[in-house]
Amino acid sequence: MAYRSLREFLERLEAAGELVRITEPVDPVLEMAALADRAAKQGGPALLFENPRGVPGSMPVAMNLFGTRRRTSWALSCDDFEEHAKELRALLRMAPPQSFWDKLKMLPKLGKLAAMTPKHVSSGPSQEVVEREPDLRNLPVLTTWPHDGGPFVTLPQVITRDPETGIRNVGMYRLQVLGPRRLAMHWQLHKTATAHYRAYKKRGERMPVAIALGGDPTLTYCASAPLPPNVDEYVFAGFLRGEAVRMVKGVATDLDVPADADLVIEGFVDTSAPLVREGPFGDHTGFYSLADDYPALEVVAVTRRRDAIYPATVVGPPPVEDQWLGKATERMFLPMLQMIFPEIVDMCMPVEGVFHNLCLLSIRKDHPGQAKKVIHGLWGSGQMAQTKTLVVFDDDVDVQDVSQAAWRAFANVDVKRDLVLADGPVDVLDHASSHFAFGGKIGIDATRKWREEGGREWPEVCVHPPEVLARMDALYDRLVPGAAPLRRARIAPPEAASWAPKCGGILQ
Repeated sequence: MAYRSLREFLERLEAAGELVRITEPVDPVLEMAALADRAAKQGGPALLFENPRGVPGSMPVAMNLFGTRRRTSWALSCDDFEEHAKELRALLRMAPPQSFWDKLKMLPKLGKLAAMTPKHVSSGPSQEVVEREPDLRNLPVLTTWPHDGGPFVTLPQVITRDPETGIRNVGMYRLQVLGPRRLAMHWQLHKTATAHYRAYKKRGERMPVAIALGGDPTLTYCASAPLPPNVDEYVFAGFLRGEAVRMVKGVATDLDVPADADLVIEGFVDTSAPLVREGPFGDHTGFYSLADDYPALEVVAVTRRRDAIYPATVVGPPPVEDQWLGKATERMFLPMLQMIFPEIVDMCMPVEGVFHNLCLLSIRKDHPGQAKKVIHGLWGSGQMAQTKTLVVFDDDVDVQDVSQAAWRAFANVDVKRDLVLADGPVDVLDHASSHFAFGGKIGIDATRKWREEGGREWPEVCVHPPEVLARMDALYDRLVPGAAPLRRARIAPPEAASWAPKCGGILQ
């Protein structure tokens, strides 16, 4: 189901016992974040702070909306986000162009998706109240960590437009409140909004920006999705929610904004003005990102619903709720990677790797050097280029089981033979890199080694025969009343005939 408002989504959560209303006053400075952080780490409910302390007459604050797989799936209008992955896989197979990006660009033209392009309307709830002289200090913007440079907007949909092509981008970039009508725009080096900013600066023009908050949570997710620059995030949102996103013209800019958002901030960046100091900020890496200089947005209008709800999130030491946004991205973008790398079976980006530090992959290996081919290929593919550590396994390894993957990697890797070291772009938040946004990367080939790769006799994994396991599990359950269900690692039985002949060079 598509949601016409954030409130509608919260009503679904409350009916399912997934929402807790907090009526006592809680301060947006440090307190809300501490409470939401605990809820996220324990898989707890979504929280609705109905009385933000110190912000008279302010709107309620909703947090931990994406704090479980179940809620994230519901937010994306499905029972489990694997459903979207399956549909994307089917659609990509239908698309006639051969290029991965061409296939993505074809999505709006495929059958029912033609109806999912954004729909323009004359008015919407997001403009029920219009403030031409707004004061951002009247919003319950959170200060999350004690050394943060100030309050930060953390769940925005930042809308910009390419001045040359007119193509829209929607990104999720943190925004520091610097004053009643001023925001610092954390546009990182590799982000599309930064490219738009450079284009406006080259033209000597000021840059219009709109920031939407709330509405259907699918829109919030899509702002975080790593889509290619020329793919409209609101088209992707229409696909996920099964209904076109309603858009309305901004009141102060000529940008289109979601008609059903809870809140919209509009303004302009003076591209000729000096940059402003932004940060520090307790980031999703679990460390404070250092203060740096970024463009400033001069806010000229704020519009909102009469019953607006302000959405926020906590990022910091994992696990927090962004792990489920990342997991949804991992599952839905796997079919897209498989269009370019058909040998990839599965992918896992463990929460401990905070997205860009670690990626585990399993592949169907049918020639020597294939794992290293995948490593180098992924380092040249979109945002995967910023992945610091890639570990590649055979297809009998369940990479979703991080414990099993670690066991296999430590057992299978010869550090002189199987490591790939390279220099290249890294995430700008990587504080360990030798230079800003540039540093060392490592690929690890944890697959069985063929003779051509320097392999010798390779042992099989110990696996009980399935028929014996079934009988003994049943016997154990009878002998040990109340025994907890066994969580056994999914390891494919050794079927040497399925892979040894292809190896040709494995010594038996």
